[in-house]
Amino acid sequence: MKRGSKLSIAAVLAVLAGTAVYAQDKYALKTPDGVAFSDFTGYEGWAVVSSARTDEVLKVIVANPAMIEAFKAGVPGNGQPFPDGARIAKLQWKPKKSTEAPFAVDVPDVFTQAFLMEKDSKRFPKSGGWGYALFNYEAASDTFTADPSPSDCGHACHVAVKAKDHIFHPYQKR
Repeated sequence: MKRGSKLSIAAVLAVLAGTAVYAQDKYALKTPDGVAFSDFTGYEGWAVVSSARTDEVLKVIVANPAMIEAFKAGVPGNGQPFPDGARIAKLQWKPKKSTEAPFAVDVPDVFTQAFLMEKDSKRFPKSGGWGYALFNYEAASDTFTADPSPSDCGHACHVAVKAKDHIFHPYQKR
């Protein structure tokens, strides 16, 4: 191999290594109120609870195994609260019209946010035991940022469903 080729390969490897070093670790993020993205590691593979659509976003709501188990046991309809350690994530995308389906249907386009909730009665006693976090996603830079809104902002909306342990979406029948 020629010396110039070795240098080119070395330069490419250095650039790739630098890219890996600078790639964001979303799991290192934490909100000002202490909700850590790392508490939701593996959320990409959690079971679907429900879905929703507003004029602006498509939402898929997923939950960790502890929360799914509680849903299947009848929580919150049975009058019991979700256990500490229950976690739920509302993942949001901007919608677009499918160009492939033979019928009119909106499909996810650009991912925008991960709204996260975790049950920990000791850490979040003022908000019904729930900690709230919003992580905004910027597609252009492929990075997340913790929204600076205080967690009581999420709680203010969820108080409307206090009787359902602050959860809007029930586990949907399959």
